[in-house]
Amino acid sequence: MKIKSWLLITYFLVMLLPLVALYGFYVSINNYYQDKSMQEYFEKLNVVNDLKTHIENPKLYTDREFKDDLEKLINDHTMITLYNPSGKVLYSSNPVATFTNFEDKQVLYQELNYFKQNYETFVYKQPVFEEGKMVGLFKITLARTEWTEQVQSSTKIIIACSIIFLLLLYCVIIYFLNRRLNRPLKQLIEQMQDFAKGRSTAPLPISKDEIGELTASFQSMQQEILMNREKIENEQSQKEFMIASLSHDLKTPLTSIQAYAESIQSHALSEPERKDYLRIVQSKADYMKQLLDDLMMFTLLQSPTYVLELVTVEGEEFFDMLLGDYEQVSIEKGFMATTAIHVTKNYAVNPKQLMRVLDNLVGNAWAYTNPGGTIFVAAFETPFLPSWYSVSASELQQRGVYIVVQNSGSTLSSAQCQQMFEPMHQLDEARSHIGQRGAGLGLSIAKQIIEKHNGTIQAISANNETAITIWLPEEELG
Repeated sequence: MKIKSWLLITYFLVMLLPLVALYGFYVSINNYYQDKSMQEYFEKLNVVNDLKTHIENPKLYTDREFKDDLEKLINDHTMITLYNPSGKVLYSSNPVATFTNFEDKQVLYQELNYFKQNYETFVYKQPVFEEGKMVGLFKITLARTEWTEQVQSSTKIIIACSIIFLLLLYCVIIYFLNRRLNRPLKQLIEQMQDFAKGRSTAPLPISKDEIGELTASFQSMQQEILMNREKIENEQSQKEFMIASLSHDLKTPLTSIQAYAESIQSHALSEPERKDYLRIVQSKADYMKQLLDDLMMFTLLQSPTYVLELVTVEGEEFFDMLLGDYEQVSIEKGFMATTAIHVTKNYAVNPKQLMRVLDNLVGNAWAYTNPGGTIFVAAFETPFLPSWYSVSASELQQRGVYIVVQNSGSTLSSAQCQQMFEPMHQLDEARSHIGQRGAGLGLSIAKQIIEKHNGTIQAISANNETAITIWLPEEELG
C-alpha cells in the first residue's frame, strides 16, 4: 500500500474511531440506564401511591394538628409540600419553600395528576377535594440521588475509558507509523551514511510503497556507483600499467638511439656503418612515434565527447582500394596471401581510421604467422562467403559488410580471443616482436573505432587458424 493511502486511512481511523467508541459507550450506557430508569419509575410511583393515602386527607389542609403526622412520612429523599387553592404554602418539608410562602398558581396548576420524571427528581402534584370542593393540593418530590450518583460515576468511567482508548489508539498509530515510516527511513539514512563513509552495507528489504521505491532506487544507484568505482579502479590500474609499459617500451629504443648517436659522433665508423646506424636510429624513432601515436589515439577514443566523422563511400571501390595492397605486401614478407572482395552497397565510414584498423589487423597477422604461412583478407556481403573462411554462413545473418583478416598459426583459446582486445594485452609468443608491434594498444584501438562505426569486432580461433571478423552496418537510406 502506498504511504499516501496508508496515511489517509490512518487519519480517518484516528478521526472516526474515537467518535465510534464514544457513541458505542453512550448507546450501551443509555440502554442500561433506560432499563434502570424504567425500574426506578415504578418503584417511585409505588412510593407516591403510598404517600397519597396519607396526604389526601382534607383535614391536612384545614387543621394544623394533622400536619405533625407528615414528619413521619418524609426523609432525605422525600419532600412533601401542601398548598391551599390560592397557592399559599400550608406545609413543606423543604425549609426554603416556607420562606417563599406562595407559589405562582399558573405554574402550580400545571401537570396535575402527572408523575413527572426529571433528571434529579420525580414530581407528582394532585388536587384534594372535600364534598366536591377543592380544599388544597399537594406536591410530592422524590430525589433521584442514587440515579444521579450512578450517572456521575458512569460519566467519569466514560471519560476515563475514552482517554484510555485514545491513548491506546495513538500508541498503536505511533507504533505502526514508526514501523512503516520512521524505521525504514532511519535504516535507509544509516545505509546512505555507511555507504558514503565506505563501510559495507547489507541490502534492505524493499516494501511496496514510496519508501520501497526510494530504497530500490538507492540500491540501484549504489550498485551503479560500485560498478563505476570498480571500472574507474580498473581504468586507473590499466593507466598505471600502460604508463609503466610505455615507459619501458620507450626507454629501450631511446637507449638504443642514444648509444647509436654516440657511436655516430665518435667519427670512428666507416661510411657504410654510419648509414646502418642512422637507419637503426630512424627505425627506433619511428617505433617511438608509433607508440605515442597509439597512446594519443587511445586516449582520444576514451573520451565520450569524441565523435568519429563518417562519410558515405561506394562499397566496391572503397574496399578494393582498402584491401588491394595487402596481398602483394604479404607475399613480399614471405607469406602466402589471398584477398577476396565482394561488396556492392554504400557504407558510412571514416576511411583514415578504418585504414588504421586494417593495418593493425594485418600487422598482427604477420606477427603471429610463421614464415611461409597463409594470410587471408576479405570484405564481403552475405550470402557470399570465401571458401577459406572458418565461420559458417548461418552465423552471418546481419545485413552489412563483413571484413575478415585470417591467418594460420597456433589455435587460441576463447579466453585469449576475448582478451586480445583489452588494452596492453599481448600474447607471450609475440613478446620477441614487441619492437616491431607496439605496446599492445592496437587491437583495443581497433575495437573502439569499429564500435564508433556502430559495428562489431570479434576473434574466432580453430584448427590452427585465427580469424578476426568486423561487421559494419549498411548505410540507411534517408
